[in-house]
Amino acid sequence: MEANNVIGYLPKKTPIHQLSGFTKMLSFLMISIVGMISYDTRFLIALAVFSAILFRIAKISYREISFVLKFIAFFSVLNLLTVYLFAPEYGVTIYGSRHVIFEGIGRYTLTQEQLFYELNLLIKYFVTIPPGLIFILTTNPSELASSIHRVGGSYKIAYAFSLALRYIPDIQEDFRTISKAQQARGNELSKKAALSKRIRGNLTIAIPLIFSSLERIETISSAMELRRFGKKKGRTWLLAKPLKRNDYLALLLVIVLCLIGIYLLRINGGRFYNPFR
Repeated sequence: MEANNVIGYLPKKTPIHQLSGFTKMLSFLMISIVGMISYDTRFLIALAVFSAILFRIAKISYREISFVLKFIAFFSVLNLLTVYLFAPEYGVTIYGSRHVIFEGIGRYTLTQEQLFYELNLLIKYFVTIPPGLIFILTTNPSELASSIHRVGGSYKIAYAFSLALRYIPDIQEDFRTISKAQQARGNELSKKAALSKRIRGNLTIAIPLIFSSLERIETISSAMELRRFGKKKGRTWLLAKPLKRNDYLALLLVIVLCLIGIYLLRINGGRFYNPFR
């Protein structure tokens, strides 16, 4: 698969790829939940390092997901700025102390407590986003659908999610093909062109592509309806993997991490680790 794909399954031979989709789905949910609940910086850093190690084991390179990471990074920074703009003293409220770094304009005073709170938010992105990407990039869409169904999700929603992930690479390939055809006709859309020209050129490609995609969706829906999809309450899955030894070990490791997070909630007397006490 070419570099800079939006998102999609990357078939490789790694221990992560060989795990059952159910194991990866459950692990992702548990890590995400405990990561979102806890504000213990020490624990969050440990989870972030754990996520980075999983990325390494899964052999996912930066070039393969650079576009997605840049997109996530942009909105993560935007979210951190928004938090400060709307609640510049929220960290002071949480930690019960106030250490001013410098006085700002009006209520926009920068404090150590606010910086520490936003640092925790930043670490949370490194905790929750990588497991989600690993789950999607290392799980076959059909097995992914069976995993969603296995943890209690509707099989109709699971199948729709699977189709969407299958369809994204096709849309991206169509976009690239049309873009190259436009450039062959002299319409420059690469980085050499001005940003405004690239935006206009890409929009002229994207809008017709969206409408053609809607037509394909209707075709797929009609085909599924003719095959009586959704008439029964359950269904079987071709690519559902049984749990093996490594699956149980992976689940055990994730459960231990979650138990540590729950124990720290009790030790800290709540969700927040307070170094200012």
